[in-house]
Amino acid sequence: MRSPLRTLTRRGLLTGTVGSAALLATAGALAGCGTKGAQQTEAGCTSDDLSATEKKLTFSNWPQYMDTDEKERSKRPTLDAFVAASGIQVAYTEDVNDNNEFFGKIRNQLAGCQSTGRDIMVLTDWMAARVIRLGWAQKLDPAKMPNVAANLLPSLRGRSFDTDNRLAIPWQSGLAGLAYNAKVTREIRTVDELLTRSDLKGKVTVLSEMRDTMGLLLQAGGHDPANFTPAQFDDALAKLKKAVDSKQIRRFTGNDYAPDLAKGDIAACIGWSGDVIQLGFEDEKIKFVVPESGVMLWSDNVLVPNKATHKANAEALINHYYDPAVAAKLAAFVNYICPVQGAQAEMEKIDPDLAKNPLIFPDDAMLAKSKVFMALDEQREKEYETKFQQILGA
Repeated sequence: MRSPLRTLTRRGLLTGTVGSAALLATAGALAGCGTKGAQQTEAGCTSDDLSATEKKLTFSNWPQYMDTDEKERSKRPTLDAFVAASGIQVAYTEDVNDNNEFFGKIRNQLAGCQSTGRDIMVLTDWMAARVIRLGWAQKLDPAKMPNVAANLLPSLRGRSFDTDNRLAIPWQSGLAGLAYNAKVTREIRTVDELLTRSDLKGKVTVLSEMRDTMGLLLQAGGHDPANFTPAQFDDALAKLKKAVDSKQIRRFTGNDYAPDLAKGDIAACIGWSGDVIQLGFEDEKIKFVVPESGVMLWSDNVLVPNKATHKANAEALINHYYDPAVAAKLAAFVNYICPVQGAQAEMEKIDPDLAKNPLIFPDDAMLAKSKVFMALDEQREKEYETKFQQILGA
């Protein structure tokens, strides 16, 4: 059964209804990350694995990111099936509400090579990249996750912050692209249309998440968001500033663009695929568009932090969720891009309409036009976020 429309999506929680995560990523917040002297190495911060004798696992995830039973919400069918099959007891907690907030919870322990009390945590690409950059994640064993090796989407392999797919395994993915309401405007196909078309003036919003908005603008300018120069970033930023100064863009948003788009208060926007899927269930006039220049692909990733003592148990759980039948059941609930090949055929048995939805199971042409934003070192992250925030505050 398709899950009911949820009033606050998982991706919405990432930014909050006023874009809180993006606003936290200002220069001040970045400067206050406390990462100086926090770097760890695999040799300098070793972790013991007690999985052979301790059949348990602690799992920190985002709210509404695990399937639940429609009649009894305390039951989680795919997770319960893992526990029954493996004998591994899972303490599952929905305590990741914001990447920066969660980073604040774990930074002191991981900087000091101490346990966070968690065996698995789920973080968005850019925060996963930061944790990996600091040496705070354990390397996973591909031999214990054969389903990942066999079934991970090609578009999610070899990402710049984890080229060997041994530190961050995608849990769910999504797209940042264009969306419009066909009740109030004609079709939109390009980022340039969004930023310049006169009939859209003052009726456009863009995301306060720097990597999504700037990634799309970089693509529109003929640049590669997975590998760009500071000059290319500045070129894309100048186009954004021009659209802000001309009042083409009404405002920057977090997830709060969704109700405005549904009501027709805005005509078009940069938005997230999961939101638009859910809006489309209610109104077929709400459309998601992959821009002609390309689309941004993001993931929330499973990581095993340093000092976690049940790595093999975590690997078993990851392998379980890369079984296509299990992945399809999870995707039927969360409605984001399923990162598992073979799940689409399994979804046919659950919900044929969802199996045909390109925002859950993108075709090869769509994936070929998708990019993951380049991993940034601390200096570049601070520089780019500062410049972007200056446009937000203009």
